Amino acid sequence: MVTLAREFFVIGALILYITNIIFAIFVVFFEKKNPGVTWAWLMVLVLVPYFGFLFYMVLGFEGRKHKVFGMKLTEDIKLFDEFVKKYPRYAQDEKSMDEIDGIIPIENTAYLNNFVEMNKNSGRNPYRQNNSVKVFHEGNTKFESLLEDIRNAKIFVHMEYYLMHDDALGKRIMEALAEKARQGVEVKVLYDGMGNARNKPSFKKILLNAGGEVRIFLPPRGIRVNYRDHRKIAVIDGRIGYVGGLNIGDEYIGQKKRFGFWRDSHIRVIGDAVKDLELRFMMDWNFTKGENIGLEEKYFPPAEKQARNVNMQIISSGPDTQWNSILNGYFKMVTEANRNIYIATPYFVPDDSLLVALRTAALSGIDVRIIIPGKPDHPFVHSSSLSYMGELIEAGVKCYEYRKGFIHAKVMTIDGIITSVGTANMDIRSFSLNFEVNAFIYDKEVTSEFEKQFLIDFEDCDEIQPEEYRNRGNFEKVKEAFARLISPLL
Repeated sequence: MVTLAREFFVIGALILYITNIIFAIFVVFFEKKNPGVTWAWLMVLVLVPYFGFLFYMVLGFEGRKHKVFGMKLTEDIKLFDEFVKKYPRYAQDEKSMDEIDGIIPIENTAYLNNFVEMNKNSGRNPYRQNNSVKVFHEGNTKFESLLEDIRNAKIFVHMEYYLMHDDALGKRIMEALAEKARQGVEVKVLYDGMGNARNKPSFKKILLNAGGEVRIFLPPRGIRVNYRDHRKIAVIDGRIGYVGGLNIGDEYIGQKKRFGFWRDSHIRVIGDAVKDLELRFMMDWNFTKGENIGLEEKYFPPAEKQARNVNMQIISSGPDTQWNSILNGYFKMVTEANRNIYIATPYFVPDDSLLVALRTAALSGIDVRIIIPGKPDHPFVHSSSLSYMGELIEAGVKCYEYRKGFIHAKVMTIDGIITSVGTANMDIRSFSLNFEVNAFIYDKEVTSEFEKQFLIDFEDCDEIQPEEYRNRGNFEKVKEAFARLISPLL
């Protein structure tokens, strides 16, 4: 009996081993991943020979991704072309940059022309001039503003969030949406399937029972975790839009002891750029099962002339876009900077191009500063971030760990001229796997407001000193080295 059991064990182990080898071959020859990602998965499959393939099925297998998201891209382009045809006054992409009045409102910034052109070409992202922007640096003021705009909605409220937790804040917002639905306002809520898998069915019924609609973006199948809708968008009556880093949940207003104060960045936009946020919502809503939203005029009302002429582009990237547009934007900002580069990100796992660009900028004498959390929510990601920061510190980059609470902002500014704020972290997952959206803002006053907040944040940080980093313990060095090896998978 013992011999028979031993034989079954050996056969089972051999099957698992062969399965691992088959998956290794599949990764190399069929998935056509980035070489860094390929080597990371091969390492997992070799070091965890009997169960590595299970990790791959959860985190790495792409399945029908190219076909499914390719179809979404085709439909998104079709919707955009229909939008341009129906609303030619909102297109602006038929003109050259030189023909658009006021494209360069700031002195000595000729590079803005090709920056805007790159964003336009890489994702059909129109350049918008007629906007005003309000900046939020934490959640309480942002959500009070959002709730007030929801209460004042007359026609529709469309919301798309990665996380919309079934907690006190989530229920408060859902109740406000339900009240508007009962008044006859169109209310549609879209949230990510994996991120909200723990929500009780009764949570969305608050809105459904009032006549609103709730849809799930990519409902989880089994335990697959990739390709999450990380976008955070709210559009009210086609006149007001929100985008930034804040999800909906109690932790985002500092109500979770684990994190304490939650530092984040979000913006409220009034003007023509709201149309691009609404169009992005439509593209993602129409990807889910159910009746599509059409390009009705109620969704795209003419914007009133704004006193502040804030110039901006709404940039999306993800598996449903042809190019890694946000990564391209980050890279362009770093390589074009002449004076300073300020970055805040909860996860810092850059690809090689961005790492080289940041290192080169620092070696060129540019003031490069990066803030990451001092209280990480993902230890492996934090160790990986520190491994990259060590290399940058040697090149002259000033790296900081935020100590006041948890910093979740995804912001980059350069030269007091350009700001990027949105949902994309500075990591490979945001660049390649998640659905993201950022606002690239070309405006001195808005950028100055973000820079002032950076200066406040630096005071709430501990700078990682070169000597301190070199003298860290061997355990930390080993942990960082391992985390960096698997960083393409984090």
